[in-house]
Parts: sequence; C-alpha cells; structure tokens
Amino acid sequence: MILAGRVTVDGQPAAIGQKVTPDRQRITVDGKPIGGKGLPKKKLYYIALHKPRGVTVTMDDPHAAHPVADLVTDIPARVYPVGRLDKESEGLLLMTNDGAFAQAVAHPSAQKEKSYRVSVRFRNNERMNTITDVLLSRLETGIDIDGKETLPCTVHLLESFPDRHILEFKLKEGRNRQIRKMCAAVGLDVLRLKRTSIGCVRLGNLAPGKWRHLTKEEVQSLLSNI
Repeated sequence: MILAGRVTVDGQPAAIGQKVTPDRQRITVDGKPIGGKGLPKKKLYYIALHKPRGVTVTMDDPHAAHPVADLVTDIPARVYPVGRLDKESEGLLLMTNDGAFAQAVAHPSAQKEKSYRVSVRFRNNERMNTITDVLLSRLETGIDIDGKETLPCTVHLLESFPDRHILEFKLKEGRNRQIRKMCAAVGLDVLRLKRTSIGCVRLGNLAPGKWRHLTKEEVQSLLSNI
C-alpha cells in the first residue's frame, strides 16, 4: 500500500520504514484518516498566509535560511503548505494540518483557479516595448514547457509603465515555476510575482508574514467540486 502511494503522512506520500508520531501527524490510507484507539481528536487548522519573498516553502529543510515554518510558530500544531510557491514569489499560501484537505485541494484534478499579479519587462529593454493582444493570446492559449503545453488561462494587462508592465494571470494548474517559464517563452522577464487568490480565498490586505484562519465557508468552497 505504501509503495502504491496509497498511504500519506501529513499530506505527503509515506516511505517504507518512515517513523511517525500518530498523535501529532495525520496518517491517511486512500484519503481516509486512520489512528490508534483512544487517541485524542486532533484540532484541525486551515490557514491563509502571506508568504514574503525570500521565504522557502519548506518545513523540514535544515539548510533553508528562511523556511515558511518560522512564520507559523504561534500555531499550536504542525501545519504544512498546500501546494507550492517559489522562494522569489510572494502572496497567498494555504497551510493546514489536515492531510485529506491538503491532498484534495492540491491535486491537479481540483483545478481551483489561482490569480497572480505579475510585474514583467521585455528582455530587450533598450526601447519601449508594448504588450500586444497577440502576445497575451499566445500566453492564454498555451505555452510549451518541458514538452507539455500549458492549459488555457486568462491573462490581462493591468498597467504599463516606461520600465515595466503589470499583468494578471488566472490559472487552473500549478506546474513548477509555470508563470516564469511562460513569460520567458515570449521574451519577458518576471520582476515580481504575487499570488492574490486561490479559489474563493483572497489575499486581501493581509500583511507579508501574517496569517489568518480560513472561514468555514472558504474551507467548504475549496473542497467543493473535487
């Protein structure tokens, strides 16, 4: 069952010989939680965090200078990230200690729409360049990344300045560094990238490094249609 990937610990695939602490970690088989008889009921946390730039989305890497775990030490449980957000990006990151929730929301089949505010400039920045409808259409219809085309998405031009342009991306997939690779494919360098929403959950005015609890309605919405 472990080799088949049916067992998870805190939302991650279990490994043969892995040691766990049942009263502190969530173990599931085929998405259903299991535990020893008489174990106290675990309090579940669902967190929206504003991850700052320079913070690594990792919980256990001893070499990470600024791990995301340092931002949630005031939560009386071990919560872990749902999905990814690269070190140089910022914005909304969901965290939880509910393995079944994490697995359901992060699974590619969930296809929850995520919004990003992206500051870009053309690589050849010696003259003023224009974001054209043709360029936006190319981003929207699909870009080949590592031999696989991205899913259709929505890209809008929000603002233009002499030295940069502000785009809004709305995606239903989350491949590794996807927006950066998409922009690179059309000659754009990403200067800044901020995730502003995941499904119904909005970053809003949450300050960098701060977190809040998700509402019951937000949790239910994230799990809907999965």
